[in-house]
Amino acid sequence: MHKTTLEQWSLLESVVELGSFARTAEAMYRSQSSVSYNLAQLQARLGVTLLTIEGRKAALTPAGRLLLDQAKPLLAAFHALEARAAGLRDGARGSLDLVVDTVFPRERLFAILREFQQRYPATQVRLTEVLESDPQAVAASQEADVLVLTRREERVGRGEWLMNVDFVAVAHRDHPLHQLASAKVDDALSRYPQIRIAGRESEQAARESRTPEQWTFSTADAAIEAVMYQVGYGWLPEARIAAQLAAGTLKRLPLVHGARRATPLHLIVKEAMSPPDEQVATLLALFKTNREG
Repeated sequence: MHKTTLEQWSLLESVVELGSFARTAEAMYRSQSSVSYNLAQLQARLGVTLLTIEGRKAALTPAGRLLLDQAKPLLAAFHALEARAAGLRDGARGSLDLVVDTVFPRERLFAILREFQQRYPATQVRLTEVLESDPQAVAASQEADVLVLTRREERVGRGEWLMNVDFVAVAHRDHPLHQLASAKVDDALSRYPQIRIAGRESEQAARESRTPEQWTFSTADAAIEAVMYQVGYGWLPEARIAAQLAAGTLKRLPLVHGARRATPLHLIVKEAMSPPDEQVATLLALFKTNREG
């Protein structure tokens, strides 16, 4: 058995924060003698002096500060455990499966997840980023509660338009395409590799492309890196390359036709979940209210 208890460490933390045994006793609905006894037992079992009295205020000794700092993550984890148990007791779901297309703006996604976590700290979100052409997307969709994908209708449920993801034609600032006069850039595309994100265009569109040489990457991040390293040029999600565009590392290609493209994303909820529970309804609302950033 352990020599000390979480209750004793919690009392120590409270005494330090409130400054006295009396305030701790009042805050934790205990007698002052009970607080004193538990802290005396804590110090006796450890064989270390943790507290000293400075005037009328209780303060940590150097050893007490060191040990309490190590105990605080344990106390926080235990509080989180109890909060999760309370949520489960009150009917909150323990987890939620979310599948999101890899081109969805990351900054917006994590802002949504941060707000959801603050509202429902007891609910874990399992996020899977996919490309819809990837077999993984089909498998992940079968288990997901909420999806953000290109197709509006899936076997798992029906969805509604959420937003368009804008793609812009870009190349590194030192790419030869930027050395040409604007009127000649369209015709020169066929001389250089086009970087594609797998699944973003249909095979028919790929065959009709003006560029015979195409390099396909399975993630948006990999495609962005390829263009950054001048492997080729490509249509990349504008929100994901905002920093590189602002810094001038990537530059838009002055194309006469097709300089911008848009891919629609739809918000889909599992068909069996009608009506959605509180956590799913909140997540859906967060996606909708954040559709414009």
